Amino acid sequence: MGRIVLSTNMTLDGIGQDPTGEEGAPSGGWFDMTDADREAWAGVFVAEAMETDAILLGARSYEWFAARWVGREGAWAERLESRPKYVVRSGDGRSDWGPTKVLTGDVVEAVTDLKREVDGHIALYASYQLVRTLVDHDLLDEVRLMVFPHVSGSGGRVFGDLIAGKPARLTEVQRVGDALIQLRYELAHS
Repeated sequence: MGRIVLSTNMTLDGIGQDPTGEEGAPSGGWFDMTDADREAWAGVFVAEAMETDAILLGARSYEWFAARWVGREGAWAERLESRPKYVVRSGDGRSDWGPTKVLTGDVVEAVTDLKREVDGHIALYASYQLVRTLVDHDLLDEVRLMVFPHVSGSGGRVFGDLIAGKPARLTEVQRVGDALIQLRYELAHS
């Protein structure tokens, strides 16, 4: 049985939207404010990629990641490229980032089936609309939050608009570089 693990970046106040500032959000661009920790940050995500068996993404997140990773070289890029990717999408879009399967129809049913099919770590990056659906339906197993030392004040939250709260158990706190912290939590299932 697969385990879906959300691994994402966020600010101190829980904002995940527009980390690079490319979307033009007023509070965007906070990712680049800690350049000194970029190598340590990358080390954490490379290590995670090496333990990942599959990747699950929403349509917009797939487009964003594919635009940055298709054609890149190196162990991290090659590992991500080779992992099977599952994209929740209702319309057309690219699917050229390594092995990619589009999940259509009922999202909850499709992801439940995916968890049965994939044995191991299913990485979920960004995809906050999908995150809400997975949390609301007890399909998200673990959360890894890379916390950036910035308060945005506004913007899209990683866990915004949930139907109900969800208990979680802290499993690890890791200092990353001089300014970042990664928090890991197991989510309780109903």
